[in-house]
Amino acid sequence: MIQDLRYRLTNHRPFTPPLEGVGSEYGFNTAYLDGWVDYWANHYPFQKQEDYLNQFPQYKTNIQGLDIHFLWVRPQVPRHIEVIPLLLLHGWPGSVREFYESIPLLTKVSEYRDFAVEVIVPSLPGFGFSDAAVRPGLGATEMGVVFRNLMHRLGFKKFYVQGGDWGGFAGTSMATIYPQEVLGYHCNLPTSFSASALAIWVLGSIYPPLVVEPYLAERMYPLINIIYILTRETGYFHLQATKPDSLGVAMSDSPAGMLAYVLQLVSSATRRKFYYRADGGLDDIYTRDELLDNFMIYWITNSFTTSMRIYAETANIRNIKMGVFAAPTPVPTWTIHAKDEILYQSPTLLKIKFPNLLNSTVLDTGGHFLALELPRVFADDVLHALDAFRRYRKKNKLGF
Repeated sequence: MIQDLRYRLTNHRPFTPPLEGVGSEYGFNTAYLDGWVDYWANHYPFQKQEDYLNQFPQYKTNIQGLDIHFLWVRPQVPRHIEVIPLLLLHGWPGSVREFYESIPLLTKVSEYRDFAVEVIVPSLPGFGFSDAAVRPGLGATEMGVVFRNLMHRLGFKKFYVQGGDWGGFAGTSMATIYPQEVLGYHCNLPTSFSASALAIWVLGSIYPPLVVEPYLAERMYPLINIIYILTRETGYFHLQATKPDSLGVAMSDSPAGMLAYVLQLVSSATRRKFYYRADGGLDDIYTRDELLDNFMIYWITNSFTTSMRIYAETANIRNIKMGVFAAPTPVPTWTIHAKDEILYQSPTLLKIKFPNLLNSTVLDTGGHFLALELPRVFADDVLHALDAFRRYRKKNKLGF
């Protein structure tokens, strides 16, 4: 596999030069792509990173006809410490790799908490080492059902959930469909998509303080700015929601093509200002190894096509008619909002979907890949949320 990958990386056709004076406005700047290709082929430490990826216990179990891959990390604790289960759900173009720096922080035993955390981190179906569906119909909502059944398989009838990106949509579905089983829900890309929430968002453009705190208003208004940015940066979404298999042929055949396509998406989702930088700003935030670890998971499993299908299987009329994303859930919820997250909704909107929203942490830094970029900030917020969920449930005599 490595020999084949290196051959493909070193024998690509010459890249088309970028236009003069542009940053990343036309996509990933090919003047900087050669450096990434060379690093992956000649400097990425394959064996070292393989060992790094294998540091946590990994398993597979068959759920509804699919072999689901997952990490399962359990702390060693004294008898008087309760261990609680937390399901961590990644998105696209991510993988379980996003959580590697956070896992030790989440599972560390602390004398200041009366509980410890064990984490279950699955690869979404069609991503990485989890099987892909063989017939249509497996979207984010259905994945939520798969993960609920995974937790039951592992012996957890009740559990906590954290998710972002598509993992957030799967987690939201779990909290909505199984409110008696999800003890608390933490999300770093929370959304409220009911008709009333969208109407209030639009009406707030007349007088934003009705909807959002003034110091956060620029994250939601003027609406024309938000619409412009989303339109500019979500062309990939429309393509993957309509023709994922055609795109997948190219991405599965050319690692250099996959690099250019995904690096541009990671850059724009990390900082909006990187749109104007020729290098995409990636080396300012991440190490190349941690980004390439993620690419390796897609490459070695040839799962790029099947992972993209989540867009087509979720962004469709079938899911809209189901109404899961619009229906309120009583599950206690805690959200965190990075400054450069792709979308921000205020608590006013979020409480329509999550009426028991306990807290919304607002960051003045960070981007879409929060666990990878700021693992300690992410882990600390999740732990605070878990503590709040437990106190909320105790106060309201909801049980554990």
